[in-house]
Amino acid sequence: MSPLDEQLLQRKIKLIEDDFVLLTPYKTMQKSAYAMDEKAQLVVERLMERIIGRLIDINYHVLKEQFGITPTNYYDSFLALAHEHVVDETLAASVAKSTGLRNILAHDYDEIDNGKVYDTIHVALSEVPQYLKAILTYL
Repeated sequence: MSPLDEQLLQRKIKLIEDDFVLLTPYKTMQKSAYAMDEKAQLVVERLMERIIGRLIDINYHVLKEQFGITPTNYYDSFLALAHEHVVDETLAASVAKSTGLRNILAHDYDEIDNGKVYDTIHVALSEVPQYLKAILTYL
């Protein structure tokens, strides 16, 4: 196993924090207004895709370099970090659900449910900082 590239991890975390700044104004937007605002939908979708993608990058790096583990899929990367006691199991399982949204946004697998995307704003802004804190504590 190789040492962690802490600069890489710090950069990914900083990029996620920067995206939070851009995402935060949409937290106060009414769901009905969001449903009618295509520009807001595009911005939130892209921010969520970037945030989730960067979390996955962090997961894979930590798992590979610290534990010699290559997860079979994105979802499992969150659970594996919990298994290795890097992140709380309940938190990891909750954040892991975001991988389904990321796949829909990145690959157009299904029609995007704007209501579900809107709901993820609040989840992301409350749970992802906790997740990142656990990663930083581990470092």
